[in-house]
Formats: sequence, structure tokens, C-alpha cells
Amino acid sequence: MSYFLVLSKSHGDSVLSQYQRLRDDHRMCDIVLETRGVQFPAHRSLLACASDYFWALLKEHTRESQQTLPGPLRLPALTPTGLERLLDFIYSSWLRLSPATLEETLAAARYLQVTSAVELCGRYISDNLALESCCFFANVASRYGLSGALEAANAYIARHMRELLGSGGDRAGLTELNLGSLQEALGAEDVPGVRESDLLRLALDWLDRNELPPLHSNLLLSRVRFGLVGLQELGQLTAGRPALRTPFIRSLVDKALRYHTQGPLQPLLQSAHTRIRASGDGHVLLVGGGPEADRPQRLVQSFDPESRTFRTLATQLPGRLQHHCVCAIGGFLFVLGGEEVEAVGESEKTAVMTVSERVWRYDPRFQCWAEAEPMIQRRAQFACCVLDGVIYAIGGRVESGEPALTTAERYNLRAGCWRKSVTLPHAVHGHACAVLDKSIYISGGIHGEAIESSRDVLHLDMLQGHVWAKRAAMSIARFGHQMATVGERIYSFLGMYEQFCDIERYDPELDQWTRLRPLLNDRFCYGLSVTSDGRVLLFGGRKWHDGQEVVMSNVMEYDTESDAWRELCRMPGPLCGTQCVHLAILDTPAT
Repeated sequence: MSYFLVLSKSHGDSVLSQYQRLRDDHRMCDIVLETRGVQFPAHRSLLACASDYFWALLKEHTRESQQTLPGPLRLPALTPTGLERLLDFIYSSWLRLSPATLEETLAAARYLQVTSAVELCGRYISDNLALESCCFFANVASRYGLSGALEAANAYIARHMRELLGSGGDRAGLTELNLGSLQEALGAEDVPGVRESDLLRLALDWLDRNELPPLHSNLLLSRVRFGLVGLQELGQLTAGRPALRTPFIRSLVDKALRYHTQGPLQPLLQSAHTRIRASGDGHVLLVGGGPEADRPQRLVQSFDPESRTFRTLATQLPGRLQHHCVCAIGGFLFVLGGEEVEAVGESEKTAVMTVSERVWRYDPRFQCWAEAEPMIQRRAQFACCVLDGVIYAIGGRVESGEPALTTAERYNLRAGCWRKSVTLPHAVHGHACAVLDKSIYISGGIHGEAIESSRDVLHLDMLQGHVWAKRAAMSIARFGHQMATVGERIYSFLGMYEQFCDIERYDPELDQWTRLRPLLNDRFCYGLSVTSDGRVLLFGGRKWHDGQEVVMSNVMEYDTESDAWRELCRMPGPLCGTQCVHLAILDTPAT
């Protein structure tokens, strides 16, 4: 026998509508619910189907189920408003919610075990988070065990902490926040725009209003990253706040105070209490460069790969630099050498360029520069890299027209000085550098007094003898290019002067280069950075157009997996000669 199965979408709504009419007319009602003197006639069959509480209460063997006309069923734990809103939901599937009635409705839904109403309350909290309500919603979600809504509220509070602490925010709400949510906020990795001292003051103000045993107070304060609080402010707070003088917290404070006095060693002393709060890979810093050649500016920009947005930092480079190098150790930025460019004359059309040996260190925690130990030699158009916490500066030139350098040097932060490293087999400048598996690779550049660019690749293995050895040459001679390590391969990109736009990939196991998909246009003097998922970003640069050099203002992305190029976004303006490094920064407003 065959048959058809057909669904009526309106049937369920129709049945509930008829139940609602019977309720409104007080017809066929066989139970009365009462709370605080207010009575609500209802139908036990519908209540039992909608509520696990009523299902258990009105089963056949209970006294209530045997009574034809029972007296009012008293529910003193509920409010009339909460019970009325919940009955309206049971009879219509519509739940009326507002911040004023949320907790009463949620209490009724939780007490009567109407699971679908509880879920709607959680969704309402997650979808209606705002500055004026997020702390209240977090407390409600915590009290009633709404884990999803609580997680959303906690994330919102951390993400908008700057606004909440500001003059128009709900600072009073923060001091009334439940302990778990405050701990989550203080332990969050991404709290944009907030200084650590503000978080510390918030925790201390919260403890002034909410008395906790020392164990719980210590647990709360241990979420603060004391190394990110300034030396003077940390000392003042410690002297005036008893909560900071318990033995455990005092040990954390003392450790932070010692960290502040370590100066050059700070990059090696990073811990959970000195690491900047930042999610993901942090930002790409674009250090130096400018809108035209040989006119670098002192600006430092940050690029967020997730939002694809640029921001000019309040800090500026100590000088106008070009052909410099940058690197990062322990969350600190190092800017090495290059040409210091000083414009002269009233029109500033003339520039004096001096090759420098100076090294600058930037601390993003406190947005300050400090001059580090200078290199042994002045260097421009050189290469630098970091291997095992040691900075290497390799080759380069001293002055234009003079012979290039064969020397290399390394800076060990613990020793606090530069020392000579393995000498190159020939002088070179304009070369590129990359690190892979405890080894340094350099490629191309111009050797000695040669005129033409080179295809040569040199390799320095730190584990098997400190000697530069030749590897397979690139397929194209390059100068002013860049290299990047992605996974277990090295990529070589573009170059200067040569009219090409090819890239190639090096496999160290096969000692072999492979040509890849070229960029559509040539480009040089660009910035380059690699994301954690293997995408290479090219920032700005110059290209040739109708015999003229044109400065670019876009960001190109190369996907190493698919061997494909695309334009990712536009920059705020044309930029060439910048150097890039990944670094976590405090996303605080400029002052």
C-alpha cells in the first residue's frame, strides 16, 4: 500500500492560537498558577508539554493530577511579571524580553525548566550586547549558567574595555561585574586601546567594593601583567594598595620592578607578565620609507592583516633612514644602520646622506626608543636576520662608489656587544637574506667592484662549521630583492633595475630553484612580510612606467599554496623604501 506524507506548517500555530483564545476567555482552564497574590488560569496539558517541571508535577500518579478542580498551584519563587512572560511564550512561542524583565523571565524559565525559553534568553543576551548593558548581561548569564551568552559577554567586555573605562563608559558596571567575568577580561589576549595600568586600577577598585579572601584576590591580580605597568606608577600603587602587598603578589611586583631595571636584556626576559596583549600574529610594522625616492620620512605605520587597515603610530623613527634593516626579538623592534638622510637648503631639494652604524631599539610596551650598542661598521644596503636570539648584520656598503664589505657581525643581547662573525668569501651589497633550519642564506647582490648583479647563493650552517658555502644559483641575477622563508622553502622576490617580475622557490633538500608565477608588473624598494598561514605581502614599492619610476600605493598578496597573486588592499598613500617586521603593539590612541 502506498501513501503520501504531507506537512502542514500552520497546524502547530493554529493549535497554540486556539489554546490562547481559551486562556483569554478562561474556558477549559483546569489549573490555576499563583505567585505573590496574582493568579493565572492555564491548561495543564499544555503546561506539561512545554515544561519539564509541570510534566513531572502533573504525571498520573501525583496528587495534583488526580484533582479535577485543584486549588491554586503556588509558585512563590517567581514574580508575576516573569510568570506572565513565560506563560505568554508557552501559549504563543513569542518571548517578550527587555533588560528590565530579562532576569525575572529567565528565573521563571529556569525554575519551570522551559528549555527553549532559556535558550532564547541566552540568544537575546548575545545579540544585544552594548556598552550600557554588557556588564549587566554578563552577571545575568553567570548567575543562570548561560555559558554561550557569558562567553559572548566576556569577549565583548574585553574588546570594548577602552570605551567602558572612558568617560562615557560603564565603569560602575565594571566594578559590579562578577568575579569570573572580571578574571576573563583581565586574562584576555586582546584588550585594544587599554594600558595595563588602567586594568590594574580597575582590579584594585573592584577589590575595594568586593571583599575577597587573599587567595581569591591573588588569583584575580595575577591576571594583571605587571611588567607592562610603568616603573614609577607600579611603585606608587604598591605603596598605597594593601592588595598588592600580599607575599604572592609582592613577588610578582618585585619581578616586574627588576625587569624594568634590566634595560638591554629586556628582550630576553619576556614572560606572561611582560608580553603585550595581542591576538593572532600581531601587526605588520612598516618602518620608514616615503612617497618618493631618496626622501624617506620618519613615520612608522602598522597594518592589521585581519581587518586590512593601516594606522600611523604616534612614535616616529629617530632619523630619516633608507637602505636600513629591521628585525624583532622578544617583542622589541630593532632598526639597524642605513643611510641617514638630511635635507638641506630652504627648498630642501638637496639631501645629505650619511651611512650609519647606529642601532635603535623600540619598546612598544611604553612607546619609547633607546639607542642600543652600535654596529662595528657603518652599513647600508646590507642584510640582517635573527637566529637563536642573535642579530646578524651581513655585507653592505659604507659609501656610494666605495667597495662593498666582506664583513659580517653579530649582536648577542646577553653579552651586550657586537662581535665579528664569519667573513664572506667576497664583498657584496644589495643582497637578500633568509633563515631556515639553523642556517643563514644570502643571495644575489653586486659583488665587489662588479657592475652586474649576481645569481649566487651562499649558505652558513651554524651547526656544522662556520663557513660560507655555495648553493645552487638562482635562475635570475638579482639586486635589491628580498627573500622570505615559508615552511621548509625559501622564496626570492623581484629585484631592482632588472626589468623582470619573476619569483622562484628554493628547496634546500634538493638544492634546487623552481620558477613560479610572476607578478604582472616589476617592482622594487617594496616592503615584504609573511603571515602565519604562508601568505607573502608586498607593500608599496616602485616600478617603471613609460621610462619613469612610479611609487605604488597598494598591497599585493602572494599565496604560496596556490602560486597566485592578487591585490589585497590599498595603502593610505604611495610608499617606497619601507622595511617590514611582525610585532605586537599596544593599540592605544595617539597622544
